Amino acid sequence: MIELREVSKIFNQGQPNECRALCGVSLDLARGGITAFKGPSGSGKTTLLALVGCLARPTSGRILLDGRLLSNLPERFLTEVRRHTFGFVFQQFNLIRGLTVLENVMLPAYPLGWPYRELVNAASILLDRFGLAAKASSRVEWLSGGEAQRTALARALINDPAVLIADEPTANLDSALSREVLTLLGELAGQGRTVLVSSHDPLVFDAAQVDRVVELHDGRIVRDAGRAREPS
Repeated sequence: MIELREVSKIFNQGQPNECRALCGVSLDLARGGITAFKGPSGSGKTTLLALVGCLARPTSGRILLDGRLLSNLPERFLTEVRRHTFGFVFQQFNLIRGLTVLENVMLPAYPLGWPYRELVNAASILLDRFGLAAKASSRVEWLSGGEAQRTALARALINDPAVLIADEPTANLDSALSREVLTLLGELAGQGRTVLVSSHDPLVFDAAQVDRVVELHDGRIVRDAGRAREPS
């Protein structure tokens, strides 16, 4: 369970260009299922996901994970929470050019000290699962948009995270590839993972795989439709 209690985020606080990205947001996210966050650019959805994933700290309010307060942890502890709990799929994929598909998937696991052969095996299993086994030795700049998205998903899963956070996962894909990604996300949610997605794409909001849609505007929740699955 992820809990947000009166969470606010202000950038450049006290400066002429101060920006209030989130304003007193309270939200409960149960384990499992897919929750999609929608809203116009600047609504706060990407900031909210960054706070949940411990990529940023709130200006005020509390964030808890399974009852453990995260928002005041020292950075070294937040780093450990990120590595072991969250997997991230970024809008621009953020794959490392010049490295192979296999090497990109392995990257997040290096700090955990896996034996190299075990890491290669785990990454290879993920690539096979996403239909990318034949691309393992290809450099990522040679991939199509759909292949890059699936590589980013595999990389996000290498540390077996309980929570997958995806920022605009269909933004660079056509409708067919978007449906393919949603199917993959649905399979991950079906395995008990919590999947949190931000999107502008109506295809995402209307997808059968999505359990809950939370709409933000000007840093506030204006609509919360559906119900996340109960923990198993």
